Amino acid sequence: MLARQEDEYERHAHESYTAELPPASSVPESPGIRKVLNTSLRSHCQILFLVIAVLAMLVTIGSGIGASRGYKLVETQQKAEQLEQENERLNVEIAKLKNPQRIKSIAESQLNMQVPKKTYFAHESK
Repeated sequence: MLARQEDEYERHAHESYTAELPPASSVPESPGIRKVLNTSLRSHCQILFLVIAVLAMLVTIGSGIGASRGYKLVETQQKAEQLEQENERLNVEIAKLKNPQRIKSIAESQLNMQVPKKTYFAHESK
């Protein structure tokens, strides 16, 4: 009895499967054509995937190059700003060193020089 039920179940499953298949006229007659189509589609998909992968790599590399250039630019700007500040500090120091009162005080204290009280100029006449 169980064997008979299994046979009926298999027969019923086979009938429902064959009922769902498309009619024989819509299936290509030559199986070789279907394989060529699938291979062609597969190769097109592979080429498309490779092109997209290469483009993604190029975008990634371009972004990396842009970011590194940006970091280099910021670094150069910071260095330029530091050099400008150092230049300004040196200009202030030069102005302090050229101060006439400082020069006078060094001449009097360290070199024992004095400013003359009266200054005479001599002219030679021709």
